[in-house]
Amino acid sequence: MIQNEWMNDPLVAGIDREKLEFLQLLVFEGQKLSKEQLVPFLMSVAQKGKSRNISFDDGEIDAIVTVLRKHSSPEEIEKINKLMSMKRKNRL
Repeated sequence: MIQNEWMNDPLVAGIDREKLEFLQLLVFEGQKLSKEQLVPFLMSVAQKGKSRNISFDDGEIDAIVTVLRKHSSPEEIEKINKLMSMKRKNRL
């Protein structure tokens, strides 16, 4: 996935740029981490998001996931699908 290309997709045009940049950090910084490093990283990112009052509604999440899939490799799509599956399981 090209780092900033997905942020220019019309599907995410209505989402605040600060939110998209926050996700950019999450996606690309998180890719470099081992499994052991990922949990502390995600906790740190969640805390930063909370302190900056960044949250996403279901419509924003759906649009972002659609765009990310469109701009991702098959391996990246598989990771996205796993994350979304985990998200759905946590809501049940």
